[in-house]
Amino acid sequence: MARATSTGGAGWAVIVMAVVLGTGLVACREGPSLVGAQGRLRLSVDRLDFPFAYPGGTREAEVRVLNAGRAPLDVTWTAVEAPFSLVEGLPSRVGMEEVPVRVRFGPRAIGTFESRLVGTASDGGRVELVLAGEARPTPDCVPVVCATSTFDPVTERCVETVSPDGTACNPGSACLTLATCQQGRCRGQERPCDDGNACTTDACHALDGCRSVPAPPCPGGGPCQVGTCDSKLGCGLADAPDGTFCGTERGCDAADVCIEGACARRDLPDGFVCASASPCQAEGRCRGPVCERPAAVTLAPDWSLDAAAYPRNLHDLLVGPEGDVTLSGFYESALLDAAAPTPMLSRDAARRCMLWNDRLLCMDLPEDGTVSLMERYTGVPRWTFTLGDARPDIRQRTETLFLARLAVMAPDRLAALFEAYPAGERRETLCRMYFLVVLDAFGQMVSAQELTDPLLSECNHPHPFGVVSDAAGDLYVSFSQTLNVGAPLHAGAPSLLMAFSSDGVPRWRKSQGQRAGELAVVDGLLFAERGGQALRTADGSVAGTIPQVFGRVVATRERLVPSAPGTTVNVGDEGNAPAATQLRGFALPSLSPVWTYSLRSGQSLTTKELRLATWPETPGLPPRTLVLTTATDADDAQLLVGVRVSDGSEAFQCRLDYQARTMPQLLELAPGALLMMDGAETCGECDPPFASSQARFQRFPMPGLLPANEPWPGTFGGPGHDHHEGADH
Repeated sequence: MARATSTGGAGWAVIVMAVVLGTGLVACREGPSLVGAQGRLRLSVDRLDFPFAYPGGTREAEVRVLNAGRAPLDVTWTAVEAPFSLVEGLPSRVGMEEVPVRVRFGPRAIGTFESRLVGTASDGGRVELVLAGEARPTPDCVPVVCATSTFDPVTERCVETVSPDGTACNPGSACLTLATCQQGRCRGQERPCDDGNACTTDACHALDGCRSVPAPPCPGGGPCQVGTCDSKLGCGLADAPDGTFCGTERGCDAADVCIEGACARRDLPDGFVCASASPCQAEGRCRGPVCERPAAVTLAPDWSLDAAAYPRNLHDLLVGPEGDVTLSGFYESALLDAAAPTPMLSRDAARRCMLWNDRLLCMDLPEDGTVSLMERYTGVPRWTFTLGDARPDIRQRTETLFLARLAVMAPDRLAALFEAYPAGERRETLCRMYFLVVLDAFGQMVSAQELTDPLLSECNHPHPFGVVSDAAGDLYVSFSQTLNVGAPLHAGAPSLLMAFSSDGVPRWRKSQGQRAGELAVVDGLLFAERGGQALRTADGSVAGTIPQVFGRVVATRERLVPSAPGTTVNVGDEGNAPAATQLRGFALPSLSPVWTYSLRSGQSLTTKELRLATWPETPGLPPRTLVLTTATDADDAQLLVGVRVSDGSEAFQCRLDYQARTMPQLLELAPGALLMMDGAETCGECDPPFASSQARFQRFPMPGLLPANEPWPGTFGGPGHDHHEGADH
């Protein structure tokens, strides 16, 4: 006996039983495969088990009627009972040819059904066919915001109907009120936030509502006029502190300094601060004509954790705005507040985690296809979203749903890119399906769609190696084929770049010759890790070129600093290229070269990781933005190097007291501290980087050092790896 079996998914056609049993005369000669009573009348099967259906839907199968003799047979048949029916009539006369008969299962209610069809031939022979089927309850479809969603039992897809304009809706943000649907999108009015203090910035948090933070420093009015703020009057001007450097002359016997709000040249007194402090060296003071500074000290870590000794697969480093440290890994439970006296483990393992809205956002936690937003210190979920539950039609068309990438689009927009094996494929398949889902701050589904393209239809495990969003919330995704099996994944060429609006609407796509990698975006320009062409975010056209690849680029509004050519984050690649000794700065948006910073003799850069930080160089004046990276000297001492982004001048070099296991693989900044990861043993330029590695983490205290509030401060896109232009989300 052969049965029809379900292949899953929508769009069922005909189940051809001849594929199972053979066709034509070959099947006729195989006596045991044909069943029936006495006589020459035969059926190819004696039972049809239909795949499950939904009330209102249908399934079809085929059975073949055969004559085992040489003379024609006249046949009478019993009636076919509902919910079964015939697509074509049963043959009343059967000659030498097989007669295919298609049978339909079309339930109108849930339940299990069985019926018998009996045929009696003119020679007295009799055959019987059992028809069996199950009708399951119609699944519920979770609608996107400003739509209703119903499951169509015929197409087996969730069908959305846009809500009428003016329908009240949940905007998915605590910063919007009086929201209504407008052309299928939930639009509301901004919630007013005003604490009455002119020296604070009144901001609204998408999850927590109104709050106030210190406002940016008020602008000055010249070298000797600094900005001040009055809580009632707002910004004003005041004389800079006497002795503030204001001109080009900085010697102890003659210096341009501010005196009563004006710049004047003076002979500086002994004890005057003539040189700024660095993280490893105190400020210099005048002693006669000489600016004396104490010797630099080596910076030692005040906290470290070795995942190999723990032992746990931890290889990702996230730093919260208060300086709390979260360590996570590929399918590992996160270690929350890891640098605290009593760290806490999250309850479930996740593929990857990042920070969003001051919370910890993890993919595939607690199960495949689930996004979870958790409190950073406790691991308590704020909300979870599971695509298979929200869209049963997608679950039915796929074998396994899991998350490929997450990307912040805005405080109230999150891009979740789901990956799946097509239904019917074995888990070893390299074929993939991708679904882009946009969620709001409360985990509501704003949009959901399958991504299609010839590159994605190739069964070579296409994968999104880069994701990023700009200040407008528009999303950019870079796909390539994968050159290996198993994480971490190595990208091949060419690559496909896709652009979407903040609501997930496709905008443009572009093919590129290089391998896909991480992406960065600043002021309407898009930068690919493995490319040297800047693209316009508006349409993907080329805006300019630099004579090197961007690597792990960082950027202010005025300057772009790519990784140094030859540096790497991959284990084992340190000796594959000449030592890198220079960083270069380029103007934005022109991409013209502005400065070159060169290390001292015998020194070389050790990683392509860069970070932007601020450092208070001159008392009374705003801190300067620096690019931080690491180097070694001729004695193999580990160095932290700070270079001023504006002009490429060196701000400091500090020795770091540790024995390097690998090049520094991640750099993160906390208020007053630098955190570093090394010792991971897999590919840091793949996806996910360093999967299943046991890394070492260290924190070096540096009072005064802060993450820069710049559009692209570095390390996979910014604090907490949020892949979003701007450091405030």
